[in-house]
Amino acid sequence: MKSPTLSWRIAGATSVLVATALLAGWWGGLLPRSGGSAPANTLMVVAPYRHAGTWVFDDAATHLVREPFVSGVPEMIDVLVRDIPSATNGFRLLFSAQPFPGFQRKLTWLRGDLGGNYYRMEDPVMEGWLCPAMFRYYQTAPREIYVKAEAKR
Repeated sequence: MKSPTLSWRIAGATSVLVATALLAGWWGGLLPRSGGSAPANTLMVVAPYRHAGTWVFDDAATHLVREPFVSGVPEMIDVLVRDIPSATNGFRLLFSAQPFPGFQRKLTWLRGDLGGNYYRMEDPVMEGWLCPAMFRYYQTAPREIYVKAEAKR
């Protein structure tokens, strides 16, 4: 029979391990940040730039550094910025789950895959994958994402 003291130590150690794992998952973006995600009608902005051959962005508020856009999204961005001089040095990308005045394109959710989500853009028709970092901004994958690229001011 285990001593009561040993049982309490095991329970305490288990609690610490579980709490640490949950905190690490939350901090790493694997678990949703309840109350920390923006409401669906919020207009958000990041400032992508070219690095190592692709578009990336930094966002100190979400602990993202050189977060790359991949799998079709860089080509979508190329379309959005074609009229912005020196966009490769950085531009503003506004996005929202709701339409906003002056948005350029609507991205429509297609399917989830590998923890991320595929979206489709019309005109030109393109498809791209948004990685799980999207959940730093949304608790669930929006059915639509409205975007606009503009020069930095």
